[in-house]
Amino acid sequence: MLNLKQIRQCLDTMQEMFPDAHCELNHRNPFELVIAVALSAQCTDALVNRVTENLFKKYQTPEDYLAVPLEELQEDIKSIGLYRNKAKNIRKLCEMLITQYNGEVPHNRDELVNLPGVGRKTANVVVSVAFGVPAIAVDTHVERVSKRLGICRWKDSVLEVEKTLMRKVPKEEWSVTHHRLIFFGRYHCKAQSPQCPTCPLLELCREGKKRMKGRAVHVKKS
Repeated sequence: MLNLKQIRQCLDTMQEMFPDAHCELNHRNPFELVIAVALSAQCTDALVNRVTENLFKKYQTPEDYLAVPLEELQEDIKSIGLYRNKAKNIRKLCEMLITQYNGEVPHNRDELVNLPGVGRKTANVVVSVAFGVPAIAVDTHVERVSKRLGICRWKDSVLEVEKTLMRKVPKEEWSVTHHRLIFFGRYHCKAQSPQCPTCPLLELCREGKKRMKGRAVHVKKS
């Protein structure tokens, strides 16, 4: 497991690699962000953005999503995985926003996770990106990178990964660290083809050192 000094080195290196890391889901307000993140489950941000380009022109309020038949909404998002369930959840979410929150997205994570189709990860993204509340949302990239580097244990659950990162990363850096971990995992430490031979964190990475054992390594200087 990495110590705090080594974790600091990892975070500083990721900052140098991805100084402009940010939420890549296109949105104009908290409501669109909730919809986009809900659609992104088991789906790439790039595909979600292609779908929401037209979706957000057609539907701009919770009432808009309820004004059409369920089948029409399903047709609008059918290129996204699990589109039938996601369409149902979006409609239920919109109903709850109207009946319980006056059509507005709640700022509180505990209220957000009560919305249909909104889990802890989605809620953390929304409070962080839309409302500026420090949070670490653990998606597949954050979990993979944290475990490969040795920030967390292999057996840790998603919630345990989140709590570990919250303990080991200064609170004021939670949100930006979340984005940098995602960028590092999405564009460098990829699931199937991590760029271990040129990784500036190879000397710290337990998984990378296993992968590169016995192979020639050319580490980029940070």
